[in-house]
Amino acid sequence: MINFRRSTAVLLGLLATTALTGPAQADEEPAPEPPRVELVLDVSGSMRAADIDGRTRISVAQQAFNDVVDALPEETQLGIRVLGATYRGKDKKVGCQDTQQIVPVGPVDRSAAKAAVATLRPTGFTPVGLALRSAAQDLGTGATTRRIVLITDGEDTCAPPDPCEVARELAAQGTSLVVDTLGLAPDEKVRRQLLCIASATGGTYTAAQSAEELTDRIKQLVERAGDTHTRAPTVVGGTSACDSAPLLAPGVYADREAFSEHRYYRVPIRPGQELRASVSMALDRPVNRDYGVLLRATAADGRELVRGADAGSGRADVLSAGLRWSATADDEDAAETEQSSAPVIEPTTVCLVVSNSFAPRPGTAATPGMPVELTIDVVAAAPAPDGPDLGRGWVLLALLTIAGLITGLLAGLLTRWWVATWREN
Repeated sequence: MINFRRSTAVLLGLLATTALTGPAQADEEPAPEPPRVELVLDVSGSMRAADIDGRTRISVAQQAFNDVVDALPEETQLGIRVLGATYRGKDKKVGCQDTQQIVPVGPVDRSAAKAAVATLRPTGFTPVGLALRSAAQDLGTGATTRRIVLITDGEDTCAPPDPCEVARELAAQGTSLVVDTLGLAPDEKVRRQLLCIASATGGTYTAAQSAEELTDRIKQLVERAGDTHTRAPTVVGGTSACDSAPLLAPGVYADREAFSEHRYYRVPIRPGQELRASVSMALDRPVNRDYGVLLRATAADGRELVRGADAGSGRADVLSAGLRWSATADDEDAAETEQSSAPVIEPTTVCLVVSNSFAPRPGTAATPGMPVELTIDVVAAAPAPDGPDLGRGWVLLALLTIAGLITGLLAGLLTRWWVATWREN
């Protein structure tokens, strides 16, 4: 009987331990996914041209890759795929299948990656569409946004598949994939194709005219991969007026805005809450100098509550602006001046207005609009600490008068003392 009781107690203890530890393990959040990027490099025959700082395009790209690999954040998983790098013949059917992954996506062996890039020699055709589709498969699926950075000096010579159609196909799959493009040749047809690829996936297009520009831009794009969100931004469409604007909850949203446009969104705010919002606009095409982005929070009746702005001139990557506004903020001055009229009603819905002052350069496509990313958060308001209240009106005037008299009296006494001391000495 004693042994039976002991066995029962041990069994119950084990069951209790399992019950306690089981949910704890289930509640553990999975580790966040690391940033995943694949660089896709064109190694077709045209990359032999020596027109970038007196050097060949391939040598400039190889140097940029080496610099990027050396500066790569430890947590970033990087892969490298090439196209047109191995087939030297003239059979187009064979040459248009020429794309290989020379560095698998994962933690990078820097020495091995640089050695693989150093052996590349410009060779064959330019199957951009096939390389993009293969790069998307290399990166796999996941919750975080993954990036492809395409570096090329020419348009696809192997369509089908057309690279623009491939980009639209990838975007339609909802795979949280962004393709950024870098052009190494000042060719309008190439620019239009690369812009189309980038626009279809919410990426950016940049024309790199020097080794420094290419290196800096690739580093920016790789670093940006580390700032991706756990979930891809929700696509939303802003409107031209507040009353018809979409109602947004806290989250990250993606939209597109035309040049010099105003787009409206609505966010419900309750008393005791604080709105925190930011907007970023990517410069994915050539624009005129002197531009800016403005983010405003307004009441439903059009009164401006707060604003944030950012401006730039010349070459830039992204412009961002942010704001904070608390629903508990009162306006005592307005309340005093409008006591005889209708009382001031604080809005329960705030309108966010995103505006820009971009202007396209001649020949720049106006559609689709510029990529916009809007981040919204609503938190408990954190009121500023109260300061000393000196009163208002006649009370404040009296306090200031008394303070002035005391200050003058003390200054006079100190002056008399100093003069008397100086004469004695």
